[in-house]
Amino acid sequence: MSLIQIQNLTFQYDTSHENIFEDVSLSLDTDWRLGFVGRNGRGKTTFLNLLLGRYRYSGSIQASVSFDYFPFPIEDESMIALRVLKEAVAPFERWEREMEEALEQGDIDRYGQLQERYLAQDGYQIEELLAREVSRLSVDPEVLERPFCTLSGGERTKCCLAALFLKKERFLLIDEPTNHLDSEGRRVVANYLSGKRGFILVSHDRALLDGAVDHILSLNRRSIELQRGNYQSFRENRRRQDEYELARDEALRREIDRLSAAAKGTASWSNALEKTKYGHYNSGLKVDRGYIGHKSAKMMKRAKVIEARQQRQIEEKESLLQDLEESEELALSPLRYPSQRLLEARELSVGYGSQPLFTGLNFTLGRGERIALCGRNGCGKSSVLRLLLGEAVPHTGALQPGSGLVVSYVPQDTSFLRGSLRGYARDEGVDESLFLAILRKLGFSRTQFQKELSCYSEGQKKKVLLARSLCQRAHLYVWDEPLNYLDIPSREQIEELLGRYQPAMLLVEHDERFLENIGARRVPVGE
Repeated sequence: MSLIQIQNLTFQYDTSHENIFEDVSLSLDTDWRLGFVGRNGRGKTTFLNLLLGRYRYSGSIQASVSFDYFPFPIEDESMIALRVLKEAVAPFERWEREMEEALEQGDIDRYGQLQERYLAQDGYQIEELLAREVSRLSVDPEVLERPFCTLSGGERTKCCLAALFLKKERFLLIDEPTNHLDSEGRRVVANYLSGKRGFILVSHDRALLDGAVDHILSLNRRSIELQRGNYQSFRENRRRQDEYELARDEALRREIDRLSAAAKGTASWSNALEKTKYGHYNSGLKVDRGYIGHKSAKMMKRAKVIEARQQRQIEEKESLLQDLEESEELALSPLRYPSQRLLEARELSVGYGSQPLFTGLNFTLGRGERIALCGRNGCGKSSVLRLLLGEAVPHTGALQPGSGLVVSYVPQDTSFLRGSLRGYARDEGVDESLFLAILRKLGFSRTQFQKELSCYSEGQKKKVLLARSLCQRAHLYVWDEPLNYLDIPSREQIEELLGRYQPAMLLVEHDERFLENIGARRVPVGE
């Protein structure tokens, strides 16, 4: 066990006028399984890059271990997977050449030094260790004999994780590993990570976080918060803290209103009393100006004291609520379809070539129902959605939409997004004000509205597609992996929205917690 010590860390991008991190101090145990959460754009990946030393910063980061980042680039994907993974662990091939050269030259001392390094990284057992490690991730070791480029996205993710965990004295920075994993793959990875030590896991999958981590690091609005436990315990603690802060906020607001009224009243009495010091010219009464002035001054001083107390209360309230995550409610206006049945699949089979992806798919989607197509990656789930949208997908059987059915579609791919946000809204024919208002509720700042779409993070791009769909009135909402890269608060906002409006939906999504919370009926594909 050792510590990663972060002291007074401050960082901002050259193109920004605001600090991403300001005077942050943390101590992280290298044995922790640390989940890292926060809104899109808060700086999670930036923080990982700071640990890796990729950006200049003020303050200090000290660690007795080296950091490795997932995902890492593969220089030549045509190489056999085993060779790729071996080189990811250590430069074994170079070390082997150097040992051969030392032997040829008769340099026994150098050979001994090189062999000691080779042994320290398990060079003689590395192939067996890789085979064993990928097996723990439910990957057939025979996959290692194939060119890396032929591996599926899920196989690549698992194999690369296995390689990184075989490196010695490393602390892993795992950034969004679930985007190429189906539901079963996520469960496998969660179980695998639960048996490891020494990593930061950036993920928005709550089930994965609950199964894999023992600490949570949260990037809040104004602070970084560290708690022991998994995401569920962290969320419960945050809920209690938010409730406490809201109760304090209400009490403080009432106290501030009372103090404000008291201060105004006291000041008014003081001013009125000060005027009587000079009496009425025709009254004939003698006025004790000294007494009245003294009394007026005392009342004015009291007013000032109350005003100062009020200001302290205001500052306390603002400080208290600085990390309160306020997620505004989203709205949706689905069209009501005139009949109960919107869509029906009858003995549907989809295939590219002689071998179909799946056969005999049957389901009926009714008004107000949400259906999630489930199955392993590559089984044809997205093909069903494309077929519904009218694309030329080879198939037999039928996928029959109702007459006049209006569909709103969120694609899985975001790479086509270009240009300005307002230009995109105009091209899509959606109300610009509503579109921007939804993005604001999903955590966009106004400055982000001015950026080019291609410069957005993947999470921000996904929010753009979702906001466009939420602006559209449709009978059926068809979403293909809508939550990829999306932060947890936004997922919870969408869950609440779908629970409130109960739109008809056909979707592909691997976030089990999300599907459970929106009441989706699972329809297996390819089983």
